[in-house]
Amino acid sequence: MFEDNYFKRKKLNKLKLLAYGFEEVSHLYRYSTSILNGNFTLNILIDDCGHVETEIIEQDTGEEYILYKIENATGGFIGEVKAACGNVLTDISEKCYDPDVFKSKQTKELIEYVRNKYHDELEFLWAKSPNNAVWRRKDTGKWYAVVLTVSKEKLGLPENEIVEIIDLRLQPELMEKIVDNERYFPGWHMNKKSWYTIILDTTVSTEEICKKINASYQLAVK
Repeated sequence: MFEDNYFKRKKLNKLKLLAYGFEEVSHLYRYSTSILNGNFTLNILIDDCGHVETEIIEQDTGEEYILYKIENATGGFIGEVKAACGNVLTDISEKCYDPDVFKSKQTKELIEYVRNKYHDELEFLWAKSPNNAVWRRKDTGKWYAVVLTVSKEKLGLPENEIVEIIDLRLQPELMEKIVDNERYFPGWHMNKKSWYTIILDTTVSTEEICKKINASYQLAVK
């Protein structure tokens, strides 16, 4: 649907939704705003799962305007209505939804660990690589972990399965001792002298990775 395009790889944050101005009614969230110089009212309805529906009402007639939802409908005014609606949906997506890119159970566990331990959230820095993100220290601004989605082939493995990985810092003198190309790999897309990679498939336990995140955090200094 038209609305779905604005909420891909996103997860609803209900507290942010309420803070934005939505009203909760029977597990549904409603919000209304004027668009196009007040000539139309945009009504937005979001359910508990984060699914979004819109309705646009013409102020003068009270009738619903539906052409903006018709895929093949064209015309300058239809484009203006779509753009006005899209601007509101983009704002809601950015302010009321959290990124929901990474799917593996272990990745989610690490996200929760870092959130609780360091109060840091993943930063998605690259529009052309929306499946990659970093954690950085607040005091130094330096990255201490990078979470990415890659093919196993990129790590030198004989498979093209897409997996989630984490890159972490390590002292260069310890790199040879840890990299075995089975559990620990040379840093993907990072300086291989000071970064290494772990596949987030539980081959390395979450507890062990958390310890290594802590060590990487300590290395992310000026």
